[in-house]
Amino acid sequence: MTDSHEDRRRFKRISFSTKTDLSQGDRIWPVELLDLSLKGLLIQRPEPWQGNPDEPFIVDIHLDAETDLRMEVRLTHDGHNHLGFVCEHIGLDSVTHLRRLVELNLADQHELERELAALIGI
Repeated sequence: MTDSHEDRRRFKRISFSTKTDLSQGDRIWPVELLDLSLKGLLIQRPEPWQGNPDEPFIVDIHLDAETDLRMEVRLTHDGHNHLGFVCEHIGLDSVTHLRRLVELNLADQHELERELAALIGI
């Protein structure tokens, strides 16, 4: 369960901290978001941790009182008290919010365009 070196290199991670919930079935864990990218996110492992790595998770990142960024994610890394996830599905509203968030933090339009092209495989 590791991120590929190519994905780590292709998608720049941005440090970001906001109220975030991870869920799987009827279980919900409030988690500490460490960073995210167009491809996934890294969180502090919640205790007690009882997630099933073979099943998908939903992550809700609360950007403000009215705006959530929601992704279906898959666990790819569990180590050093951190959990790494890759995004499997994201809705149009959420991807728009994520794109804007990454754009504001990269401060480089060419870098953003390169990452978006890598994400969609062009």
